[in-house]
Amino acid sequence: MHLVEIFSSVQGEGPHVGRSTLFVRFAGCDLRCAWCDSPNTWIPGRECRIETAPGSSRFRSVANPLGIEAIEEALETLEIKRHRFMSLTGGEPLLQPAAVAALADRARHHGVRVYLETHGLAVEALEDVVHLVDVVSMDWKLASDVRRDSDPRGTRSADFHPIHERFLRVAAGASECTVKVVLTPSTEEAEIDEMCRCIAACETDTTLILQPVTPFAQVTEAPDAARLLFWLERCEARLPDVRLIPQTHRIYGAH
Repeated sequence: MHLVEIFSSVQGEGPHVGRSTLFVRFAGCDLRCAWCDSPNTWIPGRECRIETAPGSSRFRSVANPLGIEAIEEALETLEIKRHRFMSLTGGEPLLQPAAVAALADRARHHGVRVYLETHGLAVEALEDVVHLVDVVSMDWKLASDVRRDSDPRGTRSADFHPIHERFLRVAAGASECTVKVVLTPSTEEAEIDEMCRCIAACETDTTLILQPVTPFAQVTEAPDAARLLFWLERCEARLPDVRLIPQTHRIYGAH
């Protein structure tokens, strides 16, 4: 499997924010988000870095791709059993579904819940692994700020709503599913309304997380408080469980 890094920290986003988490960050992504804070994950590199002890922020490098034996060694070094979750993040983990399955199996072997963070577009890959995942945390990408890597620079991708709706119907097979949408000054009302319509149509117990963008890369500012409260009220009128939660790991300096 091609990875970027493995490290111990706490979940910084969503409804499980603050919980101890061992992160396995996958290499490779087929989207380009204007606000992406980890562009180093877009293309697989020659090496993966592995934290040498929980919370040490010291790393050693190993060559990609990694086999399951190297992964197991890293999990033992980082004391996986002390964590509530193993987060499979990226990049995009579902571009490597066999690796997701292998890591989920190891997490469950150690009694740790599997938290899959995904861009919510690889429907067929999710179908293969959803039975191994405890929490699916899917992004709902908005074309105002996100394009496919295959689209020419400067062009706008077609709306992602239909494929996200298909993905959510599969993700509902996990014991827990959340949807996260990043809100920026470019976010459009029509996009939010269509997202809410699609989520409601799936008739799931999905929690929707509204996440104000953390300014980075092409996005230099976040929406103001009045705009965020407007989005919250608009979504709560359509869905039963909506929460406005910013990224927290930036506050205390974690990864």
